[in-house]
Amino acid sequence: MNDAVMVLEDGRVFRGARYGAEGETLGEAVFCTAMTGYQETLTDPSYHRQIVVATAPQIGNTGWNDEDDESKKIWVAGYAVRDPARRASNWRATTTLAEELERQHVVGIAGIDTRALVRHLRTRGSMKAGIFSGALAAASADELLARVTGQPSMLGADLAGEVSTDSVYTIEPTGERRFTVVAVDLGIKTNTPRMFAERGMRVHVVPSSVTLDQIKELNPDGVFLSNGPGDPATQDDAVDLTKAVLGEGLPLFGICFGNQILGRALGLRTYKMKFGHRGINVPVVDHATGQISITAQNHGFALEGEAGQRFDTPFGTAEVSHTCANDGTVEGVHLVDGRAFSVQYHPEAAAGPHDAAYLFDRFAGLMEGA
Repeated sequence: MNDAVMVLEDGRVFRGARYGAEGETLGEAVFCTAMTGYQETLTDPSYHRQIVVATAPQIGNTGWNDEDDESKKIWVAGYAVRDPARRASNWRATTTLAEELERQHVVGIAGIDTRALVRHLRTRGSMKAGIFSGALAAASADELLARVTGQPSMLGADLAGEVSTDSVYTIEPTGERRFTVVAVDLGIKTNTPRMFAERGMRVHVVPSSVTLDQIKELNPDGVFLSNGPGDPATQDDAVDLTKAVLGEGLPLFGICFGNQILGRALGLRTYKMKFGHRGINVPVVDHATGQISITAQNHGFALEGEAGQRFDTPFGTAEVSHTCANDGTVEGVHLVDGRAFSVQYHPEAAAGPHDAAYLFDRFAGLMEGA
């Protein structure tokens, strides 16, 4: 039943079946290569305003549960899949994926040739797109294309404030408290404070609009910059805050969007990637040790730089510490004196491998040394 259509900004059209809510959605078309973890992907705030294309051919077979959300809602703008599972088969499932998409008013499309779509996005790059279902699917191609091209670009999009918490909340540590961490919520995932808590850290999660004085009132041992959506070039306030934190000498750790914010605070520039890194099997080289970690990633922007590059900053010498083994993309930066570091990938890995979980212990060691 062809009652849904996906239209790309270059005019490419894919016809399929409605999946989830009926209606219209607009966003940037991107693809995720993860074979598992669709619930974590859909609830990751970093995917705000993006239409996610699943490369795994069958999606939805484990249904939807009450435990694996990485935030309070589904953040993706839309979802495109090849073969939706006909039933959910998992003991934790409380509903099906299709039912949850409909409940949260997320418009999707199923039954399309996702291999052809992904090859197109790899060749042409991530681009504006729209999914239209129901009566809208019968509209003319020109009308739908005009709606797609009329939406704002992801380049220059300031989105962190749209996904950040409105007020401070605290996650208590498991067992005895060793440290207090202020986590700046630029789009934080649920598993990140949990990973801190497991290591004896009390985590105060604060809005992206937080000031240095407000951070200092919480008397932290360290500051964390989270993942998040949008263009890091729009985050002047977050960059200024990061510079202020560095100026105070507080230990600092950032991931994903936080890596780009720290990099910009240290003087590096960012750029929009052709189609980004979105998956849970991306190899990253730590150039200090030569160790390779298989990592979970979700980013469409990156820092400029090369492996091992050293450069002067107002806070001391900095270095590009990690790069992607596939394409050389910068995957981490740090101050050589050790008091600040960040990585482009997700060490909390929900979903994904646990190769990089040691970075939370590294942050604990940094605060202990301070």
